[in-house]
Amino acid sequence: MSLLDPRPDAPRAGRFQWHRTHPLAFDAALAVAVFACILCGAVADPHGPHGPRFAGHHLTATTVVLAALACAALVLRRRLPRTVLAVTGSLTIVELLARSSDPRAPVAASAVIALYSLASRTDRPTTGRIGALTVVVLTAAAMLYGPRPWYAQENIAIFAWTGMAAAAGDAVRSRRAFVSAIRERAERAERTREEEARRRVAEERLRIARELHDVVAHHIALVNVQAGVASHVMDNRPDQAKEALAHVREASRSALEELRATVGLLRQSDDPKAPTEPAPGLGVLDQLVDGFVRAGIPVDLEVPHSPRPLPASVDLTAYRVVQEALTNVHKHAGEGARATVRIVDADTALTVTVLDDGAGRAGIPRQKGGDRPPVEPGGPGEPEDSGGGHGLIGMRERVFALRGTVVTGPRAAGGFQVRVTLPLQAVRTGESV
Repeated sequence: MSLLDPRPDAPRAGRFQWHRTHPLAFDAALAVAVFACILCGAVADPHGPHGPRFAGHHLTATTVVLAALACAALVLRRRLPRTVLAVTGSLTIVELLARSSDPRAPVAASAVIALYSLASRTDRPTTGRIGALTVVVLTAAAMLYGPRPWYAQENIAIFAWTGMAAAAGDAVRSRRAFVSAIRERAERAERTREEEARRRVAEERLRIARELHDVVAHHIALVNVQAGVASHVMDNRPDQAKEALAHVREASRSALEELRATVGLLRQSDDPKAPTEPAPGLGVLDQLVDGFVRAGIPVDLEVPHSPRPLPASVDLTAYRVVQEALTNVHKHAGEGARATVRIVDADTALTVTVLDDGAGRAGIPRQKGGDRPPVEPGGPGEPEDSGGGHGLIGMRERVFALRGTVVTGPRAAGGFQVRVTLPLQAVRTGESV
């Protein structure tokens, strides 16, 4: 819907703009009206002995022919404005030169309309040149061959009417250009708003999908491990199986709580129950590491002794990076692998490093995993059994959104590493603004 042409008013606007939808019919009607006005002006006597009176003169064949030819040319004033102006101007001069034409017909009215049509459809310099030429020629012809004295009212009227026609036509052209520019600008702004809305919706969907992937992948991986342990030791060691099932229940409860908090972001602002639990961060990193330790992955945690408050976006991203990296260690390094989580908080950046020794057993070989980086996600070198590599893709998207860097790859001493650097100054500046 256009801002300048609302749909409910379109039929009404069409009724009042009939001259635009049927231009040829309108020009024909205009030509008939001008022809009638010229004939009426020809028979009128403005200087009668007893004042102006109608039918003071008689029409002649010359008057009717000149008026008919000039008005017939007006039908083509939109298609051939310069030709129509030349024809009507020439007929006006012929009428002024025809001494036998008595009474004189105001054929100059057709030239006035033709000049207006030309000025409303051409640029200003062209209007100035052609308009000035028309005014000078017609006014000079009227003063030389028109009524006496040369400064008679009829002669001055030709000068005034032709000048006003050129000025009015240029004003109409300027207004049309102005309205057209406003309409184009409004349509462009409307398209920009729609594109911006679609872009924001796509970004929000991607963000929610990334959150869901991080939550589900982490907790389901833990549930899978503990369920496998419980199934393996159910007959021989029921106590250990019961402990594994307790871990399954705790992991599933945590998954449900995080899913509820994430999906709760989709609620409307007036929904009765909005999520009040804050997003996870490095403050609950101990709980995250403890879950992996119970799953059988020893984790060494190296964090600052007195951590300072971090921007919310950096805190959440760092937590998700550790979560995804440890999940990948569990899936691909295998049981028995040892991981190290190291967090360095500098003045300008936060560095998160997750290492493993690759000494696990029964793990999926690292070269086939979905987390083999130097390969671009979705590229030709990405393995088919990686599940699409959404973990690393989501990690990169989170870090790149904060203008950080990601380095992943195998270690020289064996194992795998994930190193993420998140700038702090730019994030704090953006949040303060």
